[in-house]
Amino acid sequence: MKVSIFITCLSDLLYPEVGESVVRILSDYGCDVDFPEMQVCCGQPAFNSGYQDEAREVARGIIRAFEHSEYVVSPSGSCTGMIHHYYPHLFRDDPEWLAKAEALTAKTYEFSQFLVNVLGVVDLKAKFPHRVTYHPSCHAMRLLGVREEPMKLLRHIEGLKYEELPRKEDCCGFGGTFSVKMADMSEAMVCDKAACVCETGAEVLVGTDMGCLMNIGGRLNKEGKPVRVMHLAQVLDEGRNSR
Repeated sequence: MKVSIFITCLSDLLYPEVGESVVRILSDYGCDVDFPEMQVCCGQPAFNSGYQDEAREVARGIIRAFEHSEYVVSPSGSCTGMIHHYYPHLFRDDPEWLAKAEALTAKTYEFSQFLVNVLGVVDLKAKFPHRVTYHPSCHAMRLLGVREEPMKLLRHIEGLKYEELPRKEDCCGFGGTFSVKMADMSEAMVCDKAACVCETGAEVLVGTDMGCLMNIGGRLNKEGKPVRVMHLAQVLDEGRNSR
């Protein structure tokens, strides 16, 4: 099975270790992993700001980059959601590019979604003896329908004590450009989310989107809260290596 990694801007520039964990896990489960170097931003910042022509041009670059890939896997529900939900919208009046967008959508998966639903893997034989809570990102839930996949993976980790996050489906306030345009509202939302994380008593906050984790982690750090923030792929990777 040949898998191309769509790393996303945040992981590429700020959290490359997340991509490394994804590659190690997929490789260990028999995937032939590659990294198309033509890939760029998915176009979500431009799209969310109302620049549809610019977003459309960036989307063409992503479509070209992964045109010959068998599967595309990303450690971001947000960017994967952009492809699935908005690329067909962007090219709705262009039959040629609409067909290409739909072809990309059909083979693109968020990391946990691919592990559970395509590879059929839920137990990675990982050990992670820590108290953990999980923040489900808005785009993974609402655009992709990814709800149970991360939980299935977490439940099979030996020694992990799971603590339910209060009001878990509330947005963390990041929202990409939202956090810049409406900073006061965004700050209030992330303060609420950080308080909910602390209420669980968890040592580790886990998520599937580095945008959300960066936002929540930044608030926790500002408040001096000793909560480690990790992408699900990092937890699984670290857990496998600790056995």
